[in-house]
Amino acid sequence: MVAIITGDIINSRNVDAEHWLIVLKHALSKIGSTPKHWEIYRGDSFQVEISVPDKAILHAIKLKAAIKAIKGLDVRLAIGIGRKKHNADKISESNGSAFIYSGEGFEQLDTLRQTLALFTSDSRFNERMNICLKLALIAMDSWTPAVAEFVKLSLEYPTASQTELGDILGIYQSSVSERQTRSNLTAILQMEALFRKEFHLLEDLK
Repeated sequence: MVAIITGDIINSRNVDAEHWLIVLKHALSKIGSTPKHWEIYRGDSFQVEISVPDKAILHAIKLKAAIKAIKGLDVRLAIGIGRKKHNADKISESNGSAFIYSGEGFEQLDTLRQTLALFTSDSRFNERMNICLKLALIAMDSWTPAVAEFVKLSLEYPTASQTELGDILGIYQSSVSERQTRSNLTAILQMEALFRKEFHLLEDLK
């Protein structure tokens, strides 16, 4: 059982590719190695494997924060959770139900009007979680670059205090507190924890 995230960069042509490509590669490299676990293709599209599927939404949040920290950019992400039938040296040559759910799900994002959605063999689970994600996206899609950078650092240093995060960002603790409030990160992480809990209650995914 694995999770596959298929994504692309929104408004990539409006920003120097060298800038966002470095950020994207850095974010993906924290998940695994290329081309085994991730690849970038067609310029601004990518696919990445999450070997521990219950961390899929957390990694998606991290990817979104990393890209939205760049002014004018956002990212679309479709998470597919299922089996990995063929394990190739390149992720683009591997296959299985997780890849199918992710790829087909990515094509549905515009119809769903969501920049992040989850797809598995359990339709009821998908429905519940995608409602949760839609609500979380009300906050996530409106993150400014400054707020997204705060989220990115908060997830990288989960035990850091506001003062410590402020030192990294070069801002006062009060400004960190303001960005935390605007990010709605506490509620988003509660949603992510609910996903992990619900995921482990599932009997079987195909």
